[in-house]
Amino acid sequence: MNKKEKIRKILNKSGSDSEPFFFMLSYDLSKYEIIKLNQLPKNIEFALSNENLISSSKKVDIKKFPMDFQSYKVAFDKIQENIKDGNSYLLNLTVKTKIETTLSLKDIYKCAKSRFKLKYKDEFVCFSPEKFVEIENNKIYTYPMKGTIDANIEDAQEKILANKKEMAEHTMVVDLLRNDLSIVSSKVRVEKFRYCEKISAGKKDLLQVSSKIKGELNSDWKSKIGDILTSLLPAGSITGTPKRKTVEILKDVENYDRDYYTGVAGVFDGENLYSFVLIRFIENIENELYYKSGGGITCDSDVNLEYEEVLDKIYIPT
Repeated sequence: MNKKEKIRKILNKSGSDSEPFFFMLSYDLSKYEIIKLNQLPKNIEFALSNENLISSSKKVDIKKFPMDFQSYKVAFDKIQENIKDGNSYLLNLTVKTKIETTLSLKDIYKCAKSRFKLKYKDEFVCFSPEKFVEIENNKIYTYPMKGTIDANIEDAQEKILANKKEMAEHTMVVDLLRNDLSIVSSKVRVEKFRYCEKISAGKKDLLQVSSKIKGELNSDWKSKIGDILTSLLPAGSITGTPKRKTVEILKDVENYDRDYYTGVAGVFDGENLYSFVLIRFIENIENELYYKSGGGITCDSDVNLEYEEVLDKIYIPT
């Protein structure tokens, strides 16, 4: 039995039992944690809401040691070659950047203000703005997020919503996620297309563009949680389209293991399911910290702007 099939069976059984559990699945489904909530160890912490967050008095400084521009351009050019050859239309290129900070992973988890947060042992911390799927009252929702702009730019919202490159990129992801939901649900439709949300990005605020897609599930969906999640993964917003070929290209171009980065985590509370994409991610690798970040690339992408976006996404929201 391969890992994907094992994960599917465990999740299906856990859902059938209707007992609350935490789950975390790596990008390629090679690693996983599925733990009953009442047995969750203290070295795994998570939060699914940004309500009642208290602003931190800690000063958060990050020193970045990014990949040099030319190395990034080599990867970017390979992506463009694949787009020109018709192998893919949208690819989410990610990199890992060494960082230095005086804060521990636990400190970062405590002070980060984010809708979703996760600290996994002493291995990584994640403060994600992006939902993956929610399931409530036999309905499944997903919220693809694609498109970022500095909120302080004059008329920022109008500019990003009018940008043809951003529109094309977001539309492709929405189409991909709509097709994905159609695999596991019926009556799929886009309920809200391209709306902006402001998020804190350290010393600046960003606007991120999302959409909301809805489908309907059969009443026995709890016994099929594994089928649902493994059918939808990896998330379309952090891969691209067409998904299978894009994943192959990214594996070759990125030249590092994403591991849990761009995987998903969440909770089944016995009745409903909530999950988020593991982005905005700091990992401890051999006692050095690395921030994994990325952005979507299309034929209209500008390499200078994409490189800048990767660096802009290296922050701790306080």
